[in-house]
Amino acid sequence: MTRLLINIDHVATLRNARRETFPDPLSAARACLDGGADGIVFHLREDRRHIKDADVERIRAELDTKLDFELSLAEEIVAICCRNAPELATLVPERREEVTTEGGLDVLGNSKRLSSVIPRLYDHGVAEVALFVDPDPEQIEAAARSGANAIELHTGDYANAADAAARAAVLSRLATAARQAHDLGLRVHAGHGLDIHNYPAFSKAVPHLAEVSIGFAIVSRALFIGFKAAVEEMRSIIEAHPHVA
Repeated sequence: MTRLLINIDHVATLRNARRETFPDPLSAARACLDGGADGIVFHLREDRRHIKDADVERIRAELDTKLDFELSLAEEIVAICCRNAPELATLVPERREEVTTEGGLDVLGNSKRLSSVIPRLYDHGVAEVALFVDPDPEQIEAAARSGANAIELHTGDYANAADAAARAAVLSRLATAARQAHDLGLRVHAGHGLDIHNYPAFSKAVPHLAEVSIGFAIVSRALFIGFKAAVEEMRSIIEAHPHVA
């Protein structure tokens, strides 16, 4: 069964909009776990637009679950990740002007920096290091060479496809990428824009899917039915639509 990890960044986005102490991302994380989430995801951005350093410390100290720390290659953030030693570190591209992550990491272009960051993460107790990548064969080959042991496929183009033909074309690329990564010995994760509506077709097409990271869709749904129910709903969709082998 594909594992479901929930990204709680946008709980912090709402809190920070009023410079308040609530809603609390840690409380949201606990509610997600009550709903059956297999882990919690957070992205400590360089500009601290949502998750803050103190959030990371509290989440690490108080939750007994798999944590996925999303981070750029910036030295300050890498050092914080090493200090907190999450179970999974997912390296992502980051631009100050973007609203959300807009594409995959350029693994080829960042190969030198990755060659120092990835072993350092392992040395500090991080068990899994994933690279957030587009379904590009050269980038996936480079990911395998980098020493990472997983990739997270960027599914934003699938979620935002204009029509059925475009959606099918992206799904085909994602499926090919997942097979390639699996054959190269990489675990396959996926995320960005997945929700209860588009997940069934995705899971039917894309093989070897170990886990998915879902955030905005869950937070948005939780406004109406609560976090526990929103996660239960998403989990029921995943259980009803197991990924292809």
